Amino acid sequence: MSIAQISDWFQSLYRTDAWIYQVFTVVLLTVFASALARYLLNRLAVQLARTATYWDDALIHAARRPLTWLVWVIGLSVAAELVAPDARSELFDFVDPARRLAIIVLVVWFLVGFINNVAHALVQPREGHTPVDVTTATAISRLLRISVIVTAALVAAQSLGFSISGVLAFGGVGGIAVGFAAKDLLANFFGGLMIYLDRPFVVGEWIRSPDRNIEGTVEHIGWRLTTIRTFDKRPLYVPNSAFATISVENPSRMRNRRIFETLGIRIEDSDKLPAIVADVRTMLASHPELDNEQTLIVNFNGVGPSSLDFFIYTFTRTTVWVEFHAVKEKVLFEVMAIIARHGAELARPTTRLLRDEAVGSEKPQS
Repeated sequence: MSIAQISDWFQSLYRTDAWIYQVFTVVLLTVFASALARYLLNRLAVQLARTATYWDDALIHAARRPLTWLVWVIGLSVAAELVAPDARSELFDFVDPARRLAIIVLVVWFLVGFINNVAHALVQPREGHTPVDVTTATAISRLLRISVIVTAALVAAQSLGFSISGVLAFGGVGGIAVGFAAKDLLANFFGGLMIYLDRPFVVGEWIRSPDRNIEGTVEHIGWRLTTIRTFDKRPLYVPNSAFATISVENPSRMRNRRIFETLGIRIEDSDKLPAIVADVRTMLASHPELDNEQTLIVNFNGVGPSSLDFFIYTFTRTTVWVEFHAVKEKVLFEVMAIIARHGAELARPTTRLLRDEAVGSEKPQS
């Protein structure tokens, strides 16, 4: 066989199966483009990690995988279109709609990832940046994600040939039916939305309700349930709709904590009571851990069965539960020391025996 005959054979083979070589070339270029995209994104991520802003980091991390898949979607769809003229299958008619749908999915993947990355960065403490409240960041990110997904679903329906007006009309009629069937679910959804808007509490705060047996630290605020960790470490799941009908107390937002205690000294120490009350008042007014701008009261309050009672009413600077009890302990110890310095004693319950002279017996009197 001569060289001319071999050349003619290769040319005829190429003309017969040209699509094979074209597909091979497209796939090879796709592999190269995918590797190049990953390399460039990794190098860019290293450079942007040195900057102080978080927007560029969130953008790069969100774009890595969707961009790689986008290269493959475009490459494989081009290869499928090259095969289509020589193929006798109706499956290749769906190449273009599938490509549009895949691109929409990848865009949603990128946008959702970008929103999640930004929300995570906003709540992290950074130098020169005040962290955003976790509840606010979560609420905004959820609303944005829902908006992106709903918009993408409408665009996908339009690209597949469905009428958007028909879809919206069906959604309106279906919304009425869903509203009746899932009214509790919707009530919880809007209850969660009101929590995000009114912000009676946020994640990490201690709340309690005088109307219900609810008390603990808020761990998570979802669209249907709010998770509260009680002080015995049990999780408590409360439907969001419940917060629309109950009163909620938020001790975490207290400005001060109150010390309100009544103490009594013996009736025999009545002559020392004015000086004791005055010294206690002076001590509280100068105590560094008490807020002197708040109400301060120390007064003789009444006579008990075996005591002369006076009360102290003041507020601590701290609102932390453990620190408050430490301050309260110090204050009470100092009050007891003042009583002892004046030679008085705290009263204790007593019982006296009175002799009945007429009968010659003894009767107890409390």
